[in-house]
Amino acid sequence: QVQLVESGGGLVQPGGSLRLSCAASGSIFSIELMGWYRQAPGKEREWVASITSGHSTDYADSVKGRFTISRDNVKNTVYLQMGSLKPEDTAVYYCTMHVRLVSRALTDYWGQGTQITVSS
Repeated sequence: QVQLVESGGGLVQPGGSLRLSCAASGSIFSIELMGWYRQAPGKEREWVASITSGHSTDYADSVKGRFTISRDNVKNTVYLQMGSLKPEDTAVYYCTMHVRLVSRALTDYWGQGTQITVSS
């Protein structure tokens, strides 16, 4: 019903920047909440940032001041601008959206994940 496609991952040096995008398509009426999670090797998936339909944002302490989440409600897309990257930011990053379908049902969807590697 809804597909989330992520892009923008890759290898970056410490201190560098990268921007992730996640676009949703399908039977979408509206998207209530958008967010990003990440999972490092051997660790549990952790929340990174989220943004409401009204553009209110929240961040994990580990990325506050370095990452910026934003959204385009027309394009049904969420972005994560990452700066001052550290090796500990290395992980697979997943986008997630809390979607109200055209049927008015509310369902959570996840992207396929994109690898971010911070290394010199």
